[in-house]
Amino acid sequence: MSGRVNLLVPEVRANPYPTYAELRRSSVCQVDPGGYWVLTRHDDVVAAFKNPQVFSSIGMRVVTKPAWLGHNPFADSMIGMDPPNHTRLRTLVNRAFGPPVLARLEPRIRAFAGAIVDRIPEGTPVDFVDAFCLPLPASVIGELIGLDPTQHHLFKRWADDLTSITSIGPSPGQETARMAEIRATVKETEQYMGRVLASRRAEPRDDVVTDLINARVDGESLSDAELMNFMFLLLVAGLETTIHLMSHSLRLLMEHPDVLERLRKDTSRIPRFLEEVLRYEPPVQAIMRVTTTDTEIRGVTIPKGSPVALMMGAANRDESHFPGAETFDMDREGTNNLPFGHGVHFCLGAPLARLETRLGLEALLTRFARFTPAGPMEWNRSMTVRGPVKMPVVAHAR
Repeated sequence: MSGRVNLLVPEVRANPYPTYAELRRSSVCQVDPGGYWVLTRHDDVVAAFKNPQVFSSIGMRVVTKPAWLGHNPFADSMIGMDPPNHTRLRTLVNRAFGPPVLARLEPRIRAFAGAIVDRIPEGTPVDFVDAFCLPLPASVIGELIGLDPTQHHLFKRWADDLTSITSIGPSPGQETARMAEIRATVKETEQYMGRVLASRRAEPRDDVVTDLINARVDGESLSDAELMNFMFLLLVAGLETTIHLMSHSLRLLMEHPDVLERLRKDTSRIPRFLEEVLRYEPPVQAIMRVTTTDTEIRGVTIPKGSPVALMMGAANRDESHFPGAETFDMDREGTNNLPFGHGVHFCLGAPLARLETRLGLEALLTRFARFTPAGPMEWNRSMTVRGPVKMPVVAHAR
């Protein structure tokens, strides 16, 4: 390819996969914004995930804590750490997302999903991001860490602001107003989360925040800063990933009415459908790393200290790993876990995201028979996650 590709221009954002295919055919190269080196082939992405000694997770901290932002608890969370610090924190928080917690949550998630779907009008255009894809994970986050679900638009704005940090390149120009907005969001979020933590210390509950406050490994607990960092991580990961997974799922059902009909007849096939959604249209498109030494990939040397984007969105369409990769096929054999990361940084919230989306789709397909687009979608702006911020849809009972 000649010249740098900009992955955030509107035409690429609306459909990045032809560009990803070109990048896979090219040598390892840099893209805009930010000058990231990109790994786009499946084998290269997996190898980088498995080699944190060279591809350090501090890359996530670098890109989510630029100089203009400064303080950012999300950047300081374990998403930006390598072992052994990452290992210690993951051990402490793992129990908060184990099978007993999911079993405890499932009836509540099912009830949330039913109530949300019941509020969707039939035959009337609605923004499904606002009406369905956002309220369900916001309700679950509220159940987990005690956030007020009626404030879900506030939480979505916080999450959107935090994930958009990666869209502001090193020469932002006219982005100064946006920078001020994001700095205000960090402060606002931290104040809110601080009140939640103080409340749980005063009045413990049967929720994840109380579990995290009480968690011990070899007698060691999470520090106040580590608790705050994890609250930020849970907000971003718990909302953005699931919102976009639900949005992509609905869009693909509209594009494949035969698949929708199969799932309505047999909802036990929804988990298989979701695995193909995660491969074909992953909510998390890229995870950032930074090289700790000069490293050569496919004849190209990436210098020490370079920002690198592990492009899961491109790797999941790699024909050398997935025959017919550009075709959506819910009967595809095997499970692809790459959309949730790989190795020590495999997303600990992956089972919860799958559970929320499965129960949400079950409720949606029980009430409605088909869905039709009601206008153009608008896409978010982030190097790491991709999904619509507006998705006008009409739901039909017949």
